[in-house]
Amino acid sequence: MEASTEPTDAPAAASGTPPSPTPGEADRDVARAAGVDLSVSDAETPFSMGLSQDQRDIRDWVHGFAEGVVRPAAAEWDEREETPWPVIQEAAKIGLYGFESLAQFYADPTGLTLPIVNEELFWGDAGIGMAIMGTSLAVAGIFANGTPEQMGEWIPQCFGSAEDPKVGAFCVSEPDAGSDVSSLRTRARYDEAADEWVINGQKAWATNGGIANVHVVVASVDKDLGSRGHASFVIGPDTPGLQMGTKIKKHGLRASHTADVFLDDCRVPGSCLLGGKERLDARLARAREGTRARSQAAMATFEVTRPTVGAQALGIARAAYEYSLDYAKQRSQFGRAIIENQSIAFALADMKMELDAARLLVWRASWMGRNNQPFAAAEGSMSKLKAGEVAVWVTERAIQILGGNGYTREFPVERFHRDAKIYTIFEGTSEIQRLVIARAISGMQIR
Repeated sequence: MEASTEPTDAPAAASGTPPSPTPGEADRDVARAAGVDLSVSDAETPFSMGLSQDQRDIRDWVHGFAEGVVRPAAAEWDEREETPWPVIQEAAKIGLYGFESLAQFYADPTGLTLPIVNEELFWGDAGIGMAIMGTSLAVAGIFANGTPEQMGEWIPQCFGSAEDPKVGAFCVSEPDAGSDVSSLRTRARYDEAADEWVINGQKAWATNGGIANVHVVVASVDKDLGSRGHASFVIGPDTPGLQMGTKIKKHGLRASHTADVFLDDCRVPGSCLLGGKERLDARLARAREGTRARSQAAMATFEVTRPTVGAQALGIARAAYEYSLDYAKQRSQFGRAIIENQSIAFALADMKMELDAARLLVWRASWMGRNNQPFAAAEGSMSKLKAGEVAVWVTERAIQILGGNGYTREFPVERFHRDAKIYTIFEGTSEIQRLVIARAISGMQIR
């Protein structure tokens, strides 16, 4: 803190002994010697880890919806394994689900509002949270690869309206192409005479697959180029040739619809190629010449979304931690609350520490992504990897703290654990995240 410039009645320093500089004055002396300008007023804070009032207001608003609407419905929709359309509609009515709200969350220059919203929503319930936020993956696919005109046309259609909400789907994985996106078999062929793309193939594990108003599909346009020959396409509602396959019965996230998608001579206008054909042709030409690609179609989407996915895992983990903490304070064994036992208290301390450490990684990556800072050390992958593994570990610890009760459906921690597991698998397994990080820090093509 700066020394006060106000008059003081304090006695002067002893003659011949200069007054010791305050920490603020000492810092300025060092800065002047180094030629650094520190002319920032005390009212300005160059660095802060505190949330702004707007961020706190949005956090509290989403938390209220998660607590009052999502949580009471969580067990029912988990058992039904159906899309919770009434809850999605409630979210749309209050402005939580829609293009405008997503744009507002993303517009935050710190990049923190979107992960904050996801953490609070998934704290309420991960299955319902994914039913609400799953559309954002399709939106990210359009945003990462599309032109401004395509964004304006297709992103609002992913959400529909408050009266008639819709969902979007992002389709990249296939039965034989999960982590290895270079082996996609879905093909897109350009029919120049009709100015249409003809798409054939099968997609697997698609969130909202088959029920979406808008599907974003990654397909190969030049199989000889591997992943560099991929492109993304938008398939609008009621397009012939797109059909839902088997709906998948999952271990967790049961309120979120997941299904295969079949594409059989599915024709879309040339304008549905995200980014446009001119940009695609230029990218393919560079690939054939051996020029290094800036990004692949699928990877561009994952790079944008990984910190947000990490925030979702944080929400699940925090719910499990808070529930087990309250339980440990109330559950009595051997004449005292079980939290008075070090084995329980230390487990909860570790759970809290890991949660907060993971959140810092998520927030750092979110800030970097929003401010166009390169993920030189794969910080996006770090955030998703850490948060996903913390979520699995914390929810498993929560079950252990509850003992037999934790293993029953009468208590929510078993659902938290089921929901958490997918976060070490989808949008890049933990093994793939470690591979991405290892390649980034070594500069080597580690296999």
